[in-house]
Amino acid sequence: MHHLGEGVVESIGRVEKLLATGSVVDASDGVKLRAAERAIAKKAPFHTGRNSMADAVLIEIYGELKAVKSPGIRFAFVTHNTKDFSHVNADNRLPHPDLAAYFSKIKSLYFINLSEALRRVRPALVSNLMMEQEWAQEPRGLTEIMEAMDLLFHQVWYNRHQGLRQNIESGRVKLVEKEAVPVRDHLRRPIQRDVWAMAQKAAKSVEKQYGLEKLGPWDDFEWGMINGKLSALRWVLGDEWDMLDT
Repeated sequence: MHHLGEGVVESIGRVEKLLATGSVVDASDGVKLRAAERAIAKKAPFHTGRNSMADAVLIEIYGELKAVKSPGIRFAFVTHNTKDFSHVNADNRLPHPDLAAYFSKIKSLYFINLSEALRRVRPALVSNLMMEQEWAQEPRGLTEIMEAMDLLFHQVWYNRHQGLRQNIESGRVKLVEKEAVPVRDHLRRPIQRDVWAMAQKAAKSVEKQYGLEKLGPWDDFEWGMINGKLSALRWVLGDEWDMLDT
């Protein structure tokens, strides 16, 4: 095992050296314009509904470089981000149809992991152990994390709103014109009519944004998972554990 470990370290070192010799390419005005046009047309990588401008700039830079006449040079686009770049309804080792024009079977290749790319262009750089274990997944970007948190936040808020609605309808919680006397039991605390009207309006907005199918109801296990996910993502971004305020 000691020798296998040394082999992996040596192979990784050779890969890092190879990448270090690469050139940094700035985005031209043409690249930015084409990326914006992709956003307007909702073409990949904008087909997911997320703000994917950075990804669009990357693929347009690749397309611009590939378009330059370069006899004897082959190109490869390597990404772990299969959601934005890969084919949606087929093998994710294939590029999305909106991006297919940038790739071919010989001169311009598409890969979803670095070891496969290296095995194709520089087989000597890839050890057997590296091929077996593959490469670690890349962490998710901040935009994707924030989008997931937004959905989870509204799922928790909406569930609590529905619980309050049931308490109001059953008479457990009273609607008042103006709250005067504080009530310690927050589950029975009266709600001002104008505040409740705004909450109902907000609930309609959440239903329109996410659809009722994403807003419950859930069993105890599912409800625990939703709260746990929200707490975990908030912790990743700096909150304390169990921060579930809505």
